[in-house]
Amino acid sequence: MRSIWKGSVAFGLVNVPVKLYSATEEKDIRFHQVHAQDGGRIKYKRVCDLDGEEVPYADIAKAYESDDGRTIMLTDEDFAQLPASSSREIDVVSFVPSDQVDPVLYDKTYYLEPASTSTKAYVLLRQTLEQTDRIAIVNFALRQKTRLAALRVRDDVLVIQTLLWPDEVRAAEFASLEESVSIKPAELKMASMLVDSFADDFHPEDYTDEYREELQQLIEAKLEGGEAFETPEKPDEGEDAEVVDLLAALQRSVERHKKAGASTGDDSGDGADDSPKKSPRTSSAKTRTKATDETGDQDKDEAKPPTRRRSPARKTG
Repeated sequence: MRSIWKGSVAFGLVNVPVKLYSATEEKDIRFHQVHAQDGGRIKYKRVCDLDGEEVPYADIAKAYESDDGRTIMLTDEDFAQLPASSSREIDVVSFVPSDQVDPVLYDKTYYLEPASTSTKAYVLLRQTLEQTDRIAIVNFALRQKTRLAALRVRDDVLVIQTLLWPDEVRAAEFASLEESVSIKPAELKMASMLVDSFADDFHPEDYTDEYREELQQLIEAKLEGGEAFETPEKPDEGEDAEVVDLLAALQRSVERHKKAGASTGDDSGDGADDSPKKSPRTSSAKTRTKATDETGDQDKDEAKPPTRRRSPARKTG
């Protein structure tokens, strides 16, 4: 990995030199945009709308238009003047219980590596966070932007997770949720039974990106001049039609899951045994990413409709 930032964590009077690395990477299959008639690559030109001339990238500046129509241009030198953009310190603001940070605020994750010949200060901060069971709320500048972030420990490595600012999170205001709804005790009990039948510990390595695997299979088949998949059969409307009776739907879900568990060797009856789980998971429970083209735009084509087949979650290794 290549570090993208170098600075230090300011922990009171203690300074912890660190290097910053991206902790995640995209695995989406990327496409080129081409002309459908002849396969020619689509290319974009930066053209000025005043004189119609193509503009070299070096001559492009950023502009801001105010509400009253006034426009100003900002150069790289202007951005470099911002005091926050030149700081190379990750300032610890406070230490808070981890459960007080709403997961909706988490944005991107980075690893911190010790950047000094001595790792004592790094290890001290790591052990302090572990023993106090807290995370550090920090401020730092990355790519000319001030970031609010959470500093925590993951697998003996200090990790920074940038946080969205509070005004970047939309309020969930839905009129439909203001309606009065009555839940029957039998419905709640049956729903709890369904949850228990799916109960398990979370093992992310058990899951694979099924959409990406199928897309790769389709691409390889196309390269060989063949077809990758058979035409899907229409679902059985009698079995999968919408059920108006919520209690009946829950009951049928519990029974279906028990049967599926029995077919995979789980004969506990209630789906809550102590043996390693082999409970089937529907394809809709897995993350299905859409391929993006090289410009970063999402593919407009719809993803393949989810199948009704249930299969055990694949384990890698």
